Amino acid sequence: MGDYHNLVLEKRTDILLVTVNRPEVRNALNWETWQEIGRLARDIDSDSTVKAVVITGAGDKAFAAGADLRWLLGRTAADALEPGAQAALNDLENTTKPTIAAINGYALGGGCELALVCDLRIASEQARLGLPETGVGILPGAGGTQRLPRLVGKAKAKELIFTGEIIDAAEAERIGLVNRVVPHGQLLETALEIAERIIRRAPLAIRMAKRVIDLGMATDFATGLALEKSCQAFLYGTEDRLEGMTAFLEKRTPVFKGK
Repeated sequence: MGDYHNLVLEKRTDILLVTVNRPEVRNALNWETWQEIGRLARDIDSDSTVKAVVITGAGDKAFAAGADLRWLLGRTAADALEPGAQAALNDLENTTKPTIAAINGYALGGGCELALVCDLRIASEQARLGLPETGVGILPGAGGTQRLPRLVGKAKAKELIFTGEIIDAAEAERIGLVNRVVPHGQLLETALEIAERIIRRAPLAIRMAKRVIDLGMATDFATGLALEKSCQAFLYGTEDRLEGMTAFLEKRTPVFKGK
């Protein structure tokens, strides 16, 4: 997958473990890191050996404690109109592989937005999440104003963004911002175990389900149903569908080929 400077990539069989590795600044996301996240999304899709991705942060303090303010301070209005972080996270969100954020500490600003684009979010009990950008004169600019309301509702998203409140893991689970909260020492194990459960299932079915859910949420209900039906029709023509149903009837473990 090439060389990365601020991301550490480790293959765990078919699962790619990605660690944001800037612990000296609580894994704050600078321009180079955003570029690497965008490249990571493209590398994931082009690597057939990667079936699922788990993303976490180096150390015990932070998943990613926001964008690097030293970098943001020098940016201009013209810079803000460039694709930048928003494009990188769009690419990661749109990867065909399932992604899981293992939130091990602070996930603030851009770090929270990074977690938001993952398909699932598993939080350590010591995790803290928030979008505090309004406190430094900006707004969440990597998709946070759009993705957070879709997860927790418009009113709650406005409250969190307007006040900049940083919430604990339990509250994040209560409002639907994270899927589940686990003891800190079990975080990575839990995220990897969920990834393992996902990749044992038919990969084309997972890919189509992800596509239908994501696109369906961005359109009207009738269009979403039509998309669901067309993707189901596609899956009926796959080898994996025949294998999965035959294996179930024969009471054996299916062997999926992604075809």
